[in-house]
Amino acid sequence: MRGPALLPVEPPTELEDDLDWDDEDQEPIWGDDLDEGPSAASRDSQSVALRLVPDAAVAVQGDRIVSAGAYQSSLYMDRLMSREAPKWFPGEIAKALERARTWRGLILPGLVDIHCHGGGGQSFPDAATADDALVAVREHLRHGTTSLVASLVTDAPEVLIRQVGLLAELCEAGDLAGIHLEGPFLSARRAGAQDPAKMQAPDAELVRAVAEAARGWFAVMTVAPELAGVVAGVVSGSGSAAPGGGAAAAGEAASGYSGGEAASGKGGGETASGKTGAESVIGALAAAGAVASFGHTDCSAEQMAAAVAEAGRALAAAGARFGRVPTATHLFNGMRPIHHRDPGPAMEAMGQAARGRMTVELVADGVHLDRRLVEAVFATVGWRNVALVTDAMAAAGMPDGTYQLGPAAVTVAGGVARLTGGESIAGGTSHLLDVVRSAWRGGVSLEEAVGSASLVPARVLGLERSVGSLAPGRAANLILADSELNPVEVYKSGRLVR
Repeated sequence: MRGPALLPVEPPTELEDDLDWDDEDQEPIWGDDLDEGPSAASRDSQSVALRLVPDAAVAVQGDRIVSAGAYQSSLYMDRLMSREAPKWFPGEIAKALERARTWRGLILPGLVDIHCHGGGGQSFPDAATADDALVAVREHLRHGTTSLVASLVTDAPEVLIRQVGLLAELCEAGDLAGIHLEGPFLSARRAGAQDPAKMQAPDAELVRAVAEAARGWFAVMTVAPELAGVVAGVVSGSGSAAPGGGAAAAGEAASGYSGGEAASGKGGGETASGKTGAESVIGALAAAGAVASFGHTDCSAEQMAAAVAEAGRALAAAGARFGRVPTATHLFNGMRPIHHRDPGPAMEAMGQAARGRMTVELVADGVHLDRRLVEAVFATVGWRNVALVTDAMAAAGMPDGTYQLGPAAVTVAGGVARLTGGESIAGGTSHLLDVVRSAWRGGVSLEEAVGSASLVPARVLGLERSVGSLAPGRAANLILADSELNPVEVYKSGRLVR
């Protein structure tokens, strides 16, 4: 495939000196004025930039990308590939590129959504079968999301474990990239569309039960840092923020999960009984290979900082499969607002992200956040620390009407989902490419918007060497989009999505 493409780039390295260039005027594939550090082709994505290469070539063999770079230098790709990734080198790259189809729009990496509750009329929290859940997966796949994490909402433990087991089947089949639980250890004061009556006292045993049901695919869990038992040594009411703000904070809403004893005070730090367990929820998540995400919280800045620090240490010690830093669940939404004498969780999360200690989610769909705020977050923390997400529910790709999101009834009017009879936004109705377009039109550069919807979330999942960029050795996940970022063709693992 030839045409304008968003590719990971690097400055010339010692490899360039080793190549025997036939033409002194021929440019190497990196371009002529790059100043970003090492390429995704062989190094950590934290250092990678995406650049729009106007005349690019992307070569695919089977389910993998074997070459990607400026087309003017395609004749030199075989030499580069023979050193960088010989097992993907087909031996006839230059000839194949001469015959390649030219695309006049944009060639983008397949997108990665790490927070999605459904689409196409189906919801992951409400799916009765794997086929039901596949409807939502395929809705987003057709629109360019080639790697998708299925998100559940706060519900009874037995419901969560049942749904996790169902979704694990799709992970094992390659249809999903992981499972995210948004709750049930959340603040009732910042419940949003989450059901306060279903919230639980933090319980490490429930984390382990979920991990067992997930069979290695438990990727992320959203928790409120101020709740007792989330952070080691934290008790309800510590710090400047009131904890939870309702029955859930005191453990009164716990359903008596039989696998853990959340209400009795065992296994999850200090609970309603005042007893202290040996393991925090953050520790249990890291031990299970999952990332803690902080959201639906009324915590103070100090409590957010303590949670991020503990999560970073726990992930480093555990060598977690998914990610290396914690995340913030849909920054600003479901959080205490910023005040100049009480900055709260959102401002602290931005500070942590700017230091590379955290990745912040943004639902930049034009509904959840003002476009000026989205642009300001990118400018403050840098795109490498922002993951664009949809927070989509069943109505994504569907007309206005009434839908279900776990225990909650949702009414969609004018494309905006709200709790039926209330004002709280209840998830998104966009596809991730729509979110990228909205951020781009709002002032974020195309390269940064695409990178925050591909390379960054791939890193959150620990999959940056497999997906998230058009680089040699990566899965052949790509989007052929028109100039307005409408998907025309989508490929997953080299196969056209019908």
